[in-house]
Amino acid sequence: MIIFGTSSKLVQLAMLNLLCGFCGNPAAQALRKRVTKFSLFFIPLFPIAPAKHSLQCTFCGAHTEISRESAEQLLAQSTAPVGQPGPQQGMGGVPQQPGAQSGNPFAGRQPQNPYQS
Repeated sequence: MIIFGTSSKLVQLAMLNLLCGFCGNPAAQALRKRVTKFSLFFIPLFPIAPAKHSLQCTFCGAHTEISRESAEQLLAQSTAPVGQPGPQQGMGGVPQQPGAQSGNPFAGRQPQNPYQS
């Protein structure tokens, strides 16, 4: 009797601070990679499908599939030296709004006093 099947492994590559495309909050995004392999006698042998990369928002839980190139670009930006921050992007590789590039979602807005008439 031969026992065979598939097994999946989910690897977290990085935690990135990005603007979520669903909830609009600047929150931590988990960059993950899923690899599916053929298994023989419960031993994973070789990949049967290309790796799938995804981002998951820690605020709202939204899950988005992204391309391998986008994942590599985000990973390279996250490992950039502290003095050279890369441009922040939103979920799925979409650039943030111009006011939110400083990391502050309220940048560029005028403070409002609700008690002022």
